[in-house]
Formats: sequence, C-alpha cells, structure tokens
Amino acid sequence: MQGFKRKLVYACLFEALAIVFTTVGLSVLGGHDSGHATAAAVASSTIAFVWNFIFNGLFERWEARQPRRGRNFARRAAHAIGFEGGLVLMLVPLFAWWLDISLWNAFVLDLGLIVFFMIYTYLFNLLFDRIFGLPSSAMPAPSGQAAQVR
Repeated sequence: MQGFKRKLVYACLFEALAIVFTTVGLSVLGGHDSGHATAAAVASSTIAFVWNFIFNGLFERWEARQPRRGRNFARRAAHAIGFEGGLVLMLVPLFAWWLDISLWNAFVLDLGLIVFFMIYTYLFNLLFDRIFGLPSSAMPAPSGQAAQVR
C-alpha cells in the first residue's frame, strides 16, 4: 500500500488508538472528568491527524532524497521525535485552555503523554511498516539505479 491510501490508513489507525490512550491518560493520570478528557482527546487527535499528513509528507520527501534507504533505529527515532515535538507545540496551549490550567501545568501534564506517545509512535510505525510494508520513499532502489529525488 502506497501514497494517499497508505497515509490515510496510517493516520486513522494511529489517531483512533490515540483518542483512547489520551482520554485514559487525561482522566486517570490528570484527574480530569471523562467528558473534558474525551473532548481534549478528540481535539488533539484532529490536530494530530492533520499534522500527521503534513509531517509524514515532509518526512517522506526528505527520506526519498537520502542516499541510504530503509528505516533504521536513528531514522525511526528522528521521525518520532520530529512528529511528537511539533505536536507538543500545538497541543500544550490547547490543553491549557481547555482544561483551564497554566501553560506550565499543561506541559507537565503533557510530559507523561509525550513520553508515552514517543514510544507509541516508534512502535506503531515499526508495526505498521511490518504489516503494510515500507513506503516507497524507504524502499531500496532497484539494483543498478540511483535513488530518485522527488
């Protein structure tokens, strides 16, 4: 599976699970009522869904230009850190506003989610690639051909 279909399946699966994990995290760990937690989870997943398409498109464009193909630990870690780092910049203000807490408290609250989602993103990508195969940007170039720049 490649292209838009791959990105759509990836983002939908990732975010469906993310809503469950975020709701539980905000309710249990953050002590917020489940209604507020669910609304924050759905809003954050909507933002993450859009960010997912943007970030993965940029990442795969960069990846396609690299001379070394495939996804090793460093590349997967860079992907997880880049994706989650951008998301933190967008979600901490949302959590502060929606949960009526300071930016600092929202960041502290989000720390647990940040760590969890860094690991989740890495493992989700690993499993997704094993189940659906690598995207074309990470596949080895056919022998005798140089990697094409997109």
